[in-house]
Amino acid sequence: MQRFISGLLGLLALTPGAYGQSPAGAPTPDTLNDPVRIMVTRLDLERYKATVKGLTQFGDRRQGTDRNRNAIDWIEAQLKSYGCTNTERITYDYKTPPRPAARGPRPPSDVAQGGGRLRGFRARTGVNTDSLAQKDPKLRALNSQPATDGQRQEVYCTKVGTTHPNEMYIVGGHMDGHGWGEAANDDGSGTALVMELARVFSSPDVKTDRSIRFILWNNEETGLNGARAYVAQRQALQAKEEPAGSGKYPEPKWLGMIQHDMMMFDHGMPRADGTMSPDQRPEADVNIEFQSASKLADDAAKLAWFFRTANERYATDYPADVGPHMTNTDSQPFQDIIPAISLRENERGSQIGAGWDPQWHQVTDVYATYSDKDFRLGLNATQTTLAAIALLTGATLAK
Repeated sequence: MQRFISGLLGLLALTPGAYGQSPAGAPTPDTLNDPVRIMVTRLDLERYKATVKGLTQFGDRRQGTDRNRNAIDWIEAQLKSYGCTNTERITYDYKTPPRPAARGPRPPSDVAQGGGRLRGFRARTGVNTDSLAQKDPKLRALNSQPATDGQRQEVYCTKVGTTHPNEMYIVGGHMDGHGWGEAANDDGSGTALVMELARVFSSPDVKTDRSIRFILWNNEETGLNGARAYVAQRQALQAKEEPAGSGKYPEPKWLGMIQHDMMMFDHGMPRADGTMSPDQRPEADVNIEFQSASKLADDAAKLAWFFRTANERYATDYPADVGPHMTNTDSQPFQDIIPAISLRENERGSQIGAGWDPQWHQVTDVYATYSDKDFRLGLNATQTTLAAIALLTGATLAK
């Protein structure tokens, strides 16, 4: 991992000129020709919104249903239309685990799952399982098919690096949801982000030294099963040239994993009566999390701070903050293998777990719930990851 740390520090040392800031006495950089800044301008609020909207046509995309499978087909078609044509799928089987025996009530705790102390007012959280809570009859009908055990799939595509195709960063979001809504934020917002990155990086004039894999996980809501299946199937294949001498690497060496899960809603903590502010708070930010209890916590923290720096220099509206409590998302199966971080609207444990997003797993997680300020927070997260990944992979634009 020393090479990883040295690489990050080297990039940070070089970034003042690339970011449009000059050290004392240095000439003013030509920011108009900064390839990262040009790539960031190719992201667009309306396009991001349209991708989220496209995902919501499949309802909550609950795993094990036709609406989930149809959404996977749609995502694959979109990726191919962007030019990310080398799409592939991971196939695995899922069986619902037996329900644990009933236990007595647990004592209250101030510690959220995965770390982070719960603070301030809290609202109730949970998964809506009542179909009648969804008042839109068309959406209720769309979400009516129950999940069944069996084969599952998830789709990915890869931007192949030109000089180091045997090394890659994994950029993910989970496309499944539940709750009888449209899963617009959880995790249509993260899925749209990954798809938008695939679109920009797949432009014919974009070249990267290292590879990037864009993957849309399935079965996150049942316990990160899609991400776990990927690790189980692909970890041992890293950096193996196939066929020998071809210069092709079906599974390049993993350099880092970046997950995106719920990107749009930062309205602050619940009020004393459990209600929420209807507006995005002015101090909203993108939460970049690593897991301080992981084996690679130091490297993951450096990766998180690198992303924060990219946000500071390239994102247009909302800042980013770094926290140590990454949990309950698809980066978790990777955290002891490679540096892994997640981007979110709020801290997963101490804030989302305390009810800071009342749409979480509810019928109200629909496209119409969110304002342009909400969608813009998701766009800023997209800008943040695009800039950081462009720097980490040595992205350039052909002249």
